[in-house]
Amino acid sequence: AGDTHRADVPSPLGVRMAAPGTRSLAESFTLNTWTGTFSHTIQSPGYTATHQLYAHHSLVNLMAFSITIQRLDGSTHPITVQLQSLFVPQSQDLDLTPGPDFQGAHYIYGQTLVPEVEGGPRPTVHMLWTPVPQSLTLGGEERERCWEFLTAVAGSEEEAKRSYSAGLALVAAGSLHRSHIRAWAALRRSCSVELDGPFALCQALHGCLYYLLSAIPPRDSPGAPFHGISPGGLSNGTRGEDYWGHIFWDQDTWMFPNILLLHPEAARAILHYRIRTLEGARRNAQEQGYEGAKFPWESAATGREVCPEEIYGAQEIHVTGDVLMAFEQYYCTTQDQKLFREDGGWELVEAVARYWCSRMVWSEEEQLYHIRGVMPPDEYHSQVDNSAYTNAVARRSLNFAADMARDLLLPVPEEWEDRARKIKVPFDEERKYHPEYDGYSPGEPVKQADVVLLGFPLMHPMSAEVRRNDLEMYEPVTDPAGPAMTWSMFAVGWLELKELQRAQSQLEKCFSNITEPFKVWVENSDGSGAVNFLTGMGGFLQVVLFGFTGFRITRSGLLFDPAFPDDISKLKVSGVSYLGSKLEVTITREEIRMEVIETSRDPPAAPLEAVLESGQRFALWEGMAAVSARSCCLKSFGKKP
Repeated sequence: AGDTHRADVPSPLGVRMAAPGTRSLAESFTLNTWTGTFSHTIQSPGYTATHQLYAHHSLVNLMAFSITIQRLDGSTHPITVQLQSLFVPQSQDLDLTPGPDFQGAHYIYGQTLVPEVEGGPRPTVHMLWTPVPQSLTLGGEERERCWEFLTAVAGSEEEAKRSYSAGLALVAAGSLHRSHIRAWAALRRSCSVELDGPFALCQALHGCLYYLLSAIPPRDSPGAPFHGISPGGLSNGTRGEDYWGHIFWDQDTWMFPNILLLHPEAARAILHYRIRTLEGARRNAQEQGYEGAKFPWESAATGREVCPEEIYGAQEIHVTGDVLMAFEQYYCTTQDQKLFREDGGWELVEAVARYWCSRMVWSEEEQLYHIRGVMPPDEYHSQVDNSAYTNAVARRSLNFAADMARDLLLPVPEEWEDRARKIKVPFDEERKYHPEYDGYSPGEPVKQADVVLLGFPLMHPMSAEVRRNDLEMYEPVTDPAGPAMTWSMFAVGWLELKELQRAQSQLEKCFSNITEPFKVWVENSDGSGAVNFLTGMGGFLQVVLFGFTGFRITRSGLLFDPAFPDDISKLKVSGVSYLGSKLEVTITREEIRMEVIETSRDPPAAPLEAVLESGQRFALWEGMAAVSARSCCLKSFGKKP
């Protein structure tokens, strides 16, 4: 397991268009986040050549690129562009065999050379692709021509052929790219975040949304299992790079809340990934001598620990609570009991609660439960006792497990509630702040956001004074070269306290991790670490979706308490999903406007109710809106606030 990495599939799409020998060329590269298309254009005095590349949004096994040459003058000489490619149908990770051509496509198939764990499955891959010539020529009599090239990749021969044939049919109808644009545009309309503010902030926001939405399954995708989101996304993670394609808490803590708010079907697919890997998590706990399920620090296909360095898998156990917090947020937002009753969710909740109970020890001296020998999110420290974050997330796990049992009319083990009440979360009564762990000395350097996560997303109970003290204690000692998601959580904290200038200064730090010109994030501000760092993007999006709006997902309702810096005048979020309704939320300096734009028909959603700060209550049916001057709460109609 120490060498487990994402298998490298060779890509026929790695083509670069060139026009050698032509003078006065102008080249441009464009990423259109509203059509999900990357374009390279060569402009010469007599013609335009355009290379478009996209992963088809509704045909999920299909990728395509096209080359279009358009004559701009009255000339009749042939126009040739070259296609440069390094593609060879081989892989260091796959045993690939050529098969017979299919409908003009070349075909290879095979399986991974090594299983993830001994005796485990060796996944298969089947790939069909249109052969790519070394050059393309527009004939002297032609004004314009488009060549289309398809690649289909699937786990079975049948699915690869079905996808390739469907692509060919759309090519014949002249609608391959158009059908992709329609599907992508429908997704973007239903997951739209627009703000009136600085151009750089708007671009960064669109980039984050694009890259994150690119990594999740489309709404109408077939029932193929989803294997989670790695910090570098879908296409990064070969041996030794981009965390080898593994899944971390990055998915559940940093990316998931945004996906849940805008695309609950994809959020559910992420939870199903964790449910499918539950048996591996049980094995992890058993091997360490504990009960229940311990989710791995690094997860792949089986749920077994695949981290190449033992210390993290053994000590960074907060990930188990992070996984369960995602389940809790999902349940509070959807009230989807089927996931828990029928689809394995309850078994996971119960297993995590049992793990935490077995991982705690009773301290006679303090008359509290301790969790000892852990690494907190701050990875500069290890083998510490009572990490504030780890213990707080364990408490939240146990409280959720007890609440969920009650909702499912199941008995609640007394042990769960007892340990949730009596677990130690370190607190310094004199300085009124949370030490990171037992024995932490103020001023000790910290790698990344840790204790500040108690305020958000954990919403651990504390006064505004303590929240401020935690932020002020850890902000100056957090490594400025640490990972990109850190500053977003400081920004959310300061927004919560309505300290807008301090929030702005933290948000601005995020921009040093954004590379030009396509707003791809890197993990560290010096350019090192994972590329296409979705974790940082997820944190940045949470500043907008949970910081500026003040959204808080609770058992009693969806809370709003907006605050944004002076250079932003308006924020509109379309497609917020809550209890079966879709909302459009518009926030200005004067008011919050919430409109129900769609309600679920299957099952029929109950109407929502807006509870304003004044105590006024409004039932919200489809097509209705409520306006509040300040903070408010949204909940199911008739439910006590």
